[in-house]
Amino acid sequence: MRKGWCGGRVEVPWSENQVKGVFKAFDTNGDGKLSRKELKVGLKSFGIRFAGFRAWRAVRHSDTNGDGLICEEEIDELTKYASKWGIVVTP
Repeated sequence: MRKGWCGGRVEVPWSENQVKGVFKAFDTNGDGKLSRKELKVGLKSFGIRFAGFRAWRAVRHSDTNGDGLICEEEIDELTKYASKWGIVVTP
C-alpha cells in the first residue's frame, strides 16, 4: 500500500483471491453482500484513510445493478477498483 494513504504500511502484492477474501470477510451480517457501512468499517480496520469516502466511491463504482450493495458478481469490479487505494493486486 502506498505511504500516505495507509499510514506508511509496506506495499505487498496480494492475489485477486486474497483481496476478494478480505472483502468477503467484511460482510458482517452474512447476507453475501457488502454494504457501504460494512466496507467502511473493513477499510478502517486496515488503516486506509478516508474510509467513509472511499467506501462510498467504491460502492458507486462497483454497484452495477444499482441496489446500493456489492454482491458476489460485483466483487470483481471492487477488487479492480481497490488498486486505486494502493493495494497491489496480482493476477
